[in-house]
Amino acid sequence: MRLGVLDIGSNTVHLLLVDAHPGARPAPFASHKRPLSLVAYLDGEGRISEEGQQELIDFVREARDFAGLHRAEDMLAFCTSAIREAANGSEVLARVQQETGVVLEELTGPQEAAMTLVAVRRWYGWGAGTILDLDIGGGSFEMAIGHDEQPDVATSVPLGAGRLTRDWLPGELPSAKSMREAHDYIRATLETAIAEFDGAGRPDLTVGTSKTFRSLARITGAAPSAAGPYVRRELRRRDLYLWTHRLAAMPVADRVNLPGVSAIRAPQLLAGAMVAHTAMELFKVEVLQICPWALREGLILKRFDHLLFDSDNHLRPVGTGPVRNALRPVPLPQAAGSAAR
Repeated sequence: MRLGVLDIGSNTVHLLLVDAHPGARPAPFASHKRPLSLVAYLDGEGRISEEGQQELIDFVREARDFAGLHRAEDMLAFCTSAIREAANGSEVLARVQQETGVVLEELTGPQEAAMTLVAVRRWYGWGAGTILDLDIGGGSFEMAIGHDEQPDVATSVPLGAGRLTRDWLPGELPSAKSMREAHDYIRATLETAIAEFDGAGRPDLTVGTSKTFRSLARITGAAPSAAGPYVRRELRRRDLYLWTHRLAAMPVADRVNLPGVSAIRAPQLLAGAMVAHTAMELFKVEVLQICPWALREGLILKRFDHLLFDSDNHLRPVGTGPVRNALRPVPLPQAAGSAAR
């Protein structure tokens, strides 16, 4: 079957079409995406502006029609912190549904963390033992640990690279004062969150997911994406420490020239590096692996699991006209004691 997955993130909006059947690895079929930083459309009250809403609605329509054109049999649409934390987020979701017919499912921070761990576990297998996953998004930073697919702890903090850049590190070159203040804020926030992981044990494998971690690994020497997903990629804390200081002294215009760094990610790379390094330090991690699968793949895998055991499901192609989201509820794992932040 062909599944469309519409991801409304903080930096990009992305529709991915994948083909799969029971027992097979989902294979990408087609992709349609656009850079869209919804946080840039927030007004002084934290509301997504009319312009930002229209940009979002236009893309959702494009994605719906793209899925129909390529005969997607099901479509899963979700949004994360960009809309979840906007003051008018619920209004925006209702408007998107009214004007496009697509229902955007709003994930909590712990659900993001838990579903990303599903993808990581499927990628590395049961032989990896207990896995700690770290995922830096544009608006939030997710952490999860577990020896199964169900996390023992899954949590989220407002330390996304885009958010931190906007609130703490604006401009081409941050001052020494702003760097200190940002570092103190990151560390204090993470110390509180990581205290929840006391008693979860030491991970056998620590993994970084998300574009930010891939970019950081690339600039510290990891293989390019062209080498394929099966190449082992690592991020070492000592290398990250050096590059954090280099990025602090490097104008945004120069960061774009670094390998694996896009124009939309370049301004946020310093903040991402600071979060990644502080988290690795507090978790006492010297090296982590870069996993090519993350939240989107976790949702895809759980969706296929759900369909496999849903004997009453009858799929119909997504039409090119107005449609409702074909998503039926997918069990979203929650860790005991986890809470959104």
